[in-house]
Amino acid sequence: MSSKGGINSFIGPGSFFEGCFYIAGSLEVDGKFEGEIKTNGTVIVGKSGKIKTNIHAKDVVMEGTMVGNIMAENTVRLETTGKVLGDISSPIVHIAQGVIAKGQINIIGNSKKGAPTTIQEAYDSSSSNFIGKKDRKNIKIDGNIS
Repeated sequence: MSSKGGINSFIGPGSFFEGCFYIAGSLEVDGKFEGEIKTNGTVIVGKSGKIKTNIHAKDVVMEGTMVGNIMAENTVRLETTGKVLGDISSPIVHIAQGVIAKGQINIIGNSKKGAPTTIQEAYDSSSSNFIGKKDRKNIKIDGNIS
């Protein structure tokens, strides 16, 4: 995926890392990783990358295999070869054709309240534009009052 430009941490093919990875910057995983990843940058899991972790990052690009949850501040991109078993939470989620995934996706947009509250409030606020049950009796249909 990357030409290593902008990536300041790298787990290469054939490498295995276990533990907590807290970094200021971006990480690319083309080997195997188990633990936890937190960064203010981008996490890229390349095609040969296999990770078992929860990711907290600004952006995530998934081309490899992941077991765990993704929490991204900006964007998650699941590329054609990506496989994810876990939940995803991000304002923007791109899913390419061919992705294999199982879990919940929570697209939060620009809302600070979270998806359930925002959606319920939008639903409730629009209900005033509709005719209520008590008003239905006086509607003319085909010239007849029902």
